[in-house]
Amino acid sequence: MSAQTAIAAPLFDALGDPNRLRIIVRLCDLGPSSTSQVSSVVPVTRQAATKHLQLLETAGLVSSSRRGRERVWTVQTEPLARASDYLTQLSLRWDAAVDRLRAFVED
Repeated sequence: MSAQTAIAAPLFDALGDPNRLRIIVRLCDLGPSSTSQVSSVVPVTRQAATKHLQLLETAGLVSSSRRGRERVWTVQTEPLARASDYLTQLSLRWDAAVDRLRAFVED
């Protein structure tokens, strides 16, 4: 496994769950949000939403801070940019493979 794949795998694993993806989209759209605000967009208990947030934090996709009694979550854009770069590179490799196949078939 390449180093880039090893870095990207946990990000895609974390984003592979629909509830965690909803959380990331919510944080991207509306900015930093409390746990209760985030949990309102996923059809799970607040406790389950907190576990999803903690997993996203472990993957480096969100960070949290305390504001009074509430925990506020913020999306971290750098890991998402790395994932986007990785997908772009995969797309370019795929395009090159299709071009090679096309050239082979046409010869």
